[in-house]
Amino acid sequence: MMSTHSSSAVPRLASRPSADTAMPVRCAWARRAPDIAYHDTEWGVPLHGDQGLFEFLILEGAQAGLSWSTILDRRENYRRAFNAFRPEEVARYTDTDVARLLGDAGIVRNRLKVASAISNARAFIDVQSRWGSFDRFLWSRVDGTPIQGGWQSPAEVPVHTPLAVELSRELRALGFRFVGPTIVYAFMQATGVVNDHLTDCFRCAALGGSSQHQPPRREALQ
Repeated sequence: MMSTHSSSAVPRLASRPSADTAMPVRCAWARRAPDIAYHDTEWGVPLHGDQGLFEFLILEGAQAGLSWSTILDRRENYRRAFNAFRPEEVARYTDTDVARLLGDAGIVRNRLKVASAISNARAFIDVQSRWGSFDRFLWSRVDGTPIQGGWQSPAEVPVHTPLAVELSRELRALGFRFVGPTIVYAFMQATGVVNDHLTDCFRCAALGGSSQHQPPRREALQ
């Protein structure tokens, strides 16, 4: 999140002024309380730790064709249904688990997305065995330093970039599914590989967009 995956997704990034001058300026998609909390505490914060990265990889794939709010509202259901996104457990899912997931009204019951979550867990473990961790595999693409978008208007924010296209191609070659360039770029935004808060959003500077200090690290889920 928050690149748009379809016309039904949350609007493109934009900042909106607040009628209350005491309120910070945020990206325009952060309207509901859950979206505001996510925007203010997670989106664009550099995430390190394989369990958390696996969660966002699966959730971004689940978002395809939907709005991020739809997935965010079901996030706790996903954590429960997918064993807190422990890839080694998801990789062992059988047809019985697929049937359980397709019967779970708390998540998006799409057979292709459910199947891809399981196959992606297996590909994720393969990446861990090759690179030591998925964290290392991902962050080596930017030498460990988040890309600062520096966008001033919504029209400037891309739905994907050459790096997202390259990473998408590599992930597909490694066996991942639901990892097209737009989904991969949304994943990069969500995990802080890129900081795409607009420059007038209060989170942009907090994440290094207009200052020299290092942005905070967001650790893996425990």
